[in-house]
Amino acid sequence: MKKYDYLIVGSGLYGAVFARQALDAGKKVLVIDKRDNIAGNIYTEEIEGIHVHKYGAHIFHTNNRNVWEYVQRFAEFNRFTNSPVANYKGEIYSLPFNMYTFNKMWGVVTPEEAEAKIKEQVAEAGIKEPKNLEEQAISLVGTDIYEKLIKGYTQKQWGRECKDLPAFIIKRLPVRLTYDNNYFNALYQGIPIGGYTRMVESMLEGADVILGVDYLEDRESWNARADKVVYTGPIDAYFDYKLGALEYRSVRFETEVLDKPNFQGNAAVNYTDAETPWTRIIEHKWFEFGKDELGEDIPKSVISREYSSEWKQGDEPYYPVNDERNGTLYEKYRELAEKEDVIFGGRLGEYRYYDMDQVIQAALDKAAERAL
Repeated sequence: MKKYDYLIVGSGLYGAVFARQALDAGKKVLVIDKRDNIAGNIYTEEIEGIHVHKYGAHIFHTNNRNVWEYVQRFAEFNRFTNSPVANYKGEIYSLPFNMYTFNKMWGVVTPEEAEAKIKEQVAEAGIKEPKNLEEQAISLVGTDIYEKLIKGYTQKQWGRECKDLPAFIIKRLPVRLTYDNNYFNALYQGIPIGGYTRMVESMLEGADVILGVDYLEDRESWNARADKVVYTGPIDAYFDYKLGALEYRSVRFETEVLDKPNFQGNAAVNYTDAETPWTRIIEHKWFEFGKDELGEDIPKSVISREYSSEWKQGDEPYYPVNDERNGTLYEKYRELAEKEDVIFGGRLGEYRYYDMDQVIQAALDKAAERAL
């Protein structure tokens, strides 16, 4: 006897949203996850009174009012604004590229001066048809910004020289001729008060949840429990990599509790020189809104250094490598997936980079397709 209407493999955002829609439609839902915690990569755990983003910083931002109203059902959001800074060999620059950046870089004061400086450097480079990421970046923002704020960071992020990366990775670069350092130009932005884990717990209320189990090791047994499967794991792993493995970039985190209330004064600092081994440092307490200016109500701080790395089987896949080879391979897997009586969804199931609001909308759309 099949006990459940839906078996959902993975308790990240896609799985949790789909589960909620099914539950609200009166369906019986079982959610399983290979990890020992729910919430996928947005999982937050409390350390020293601070909600730590265990799998990297996640800042919710969207212009999609439907999605924003949806998440409000499950969490109250603070009004955190993402304003990262770049550290280039001890020089601090504002991100995204704006008038604070240009003033620090060149001493210019007016938007006209900044625009003229960029145009001058772009013209000097003389790149008509960019053939790689380096040429694309220089043709958009000039050599100074490329050398200090793009080159080293990008090479660490992708593990390849910028000359060896395709131009389309940087289709455009935001250049703001204003003193606006709000990284996400989004209407709605914030962090769930109490952390993302609590939000996902609320989404999954009413579902049966089993953690620490690997669906692919015993899929026939799991499939027998439900009428329909929603799979949010890697699509190539589902097919046992029989056409070859898709490529990802992975990230390693070194998290440290510090006996001080304030380490860097900002949630995110990107290290854009090639010599510093990590790409950025996250200081998690600054994601919390309403704390004392220096965080003196919490005398400690928690930081995470992020190291980008090549993915290998067994590592956590983070970013799809969306080049031509992987795109072609994914299409072959997608054709196989269409023959399965399974819903493939999410970042890994669809092999695409999703922002959180896009994941939620995709799950809502899929649930609506099934009249949930």
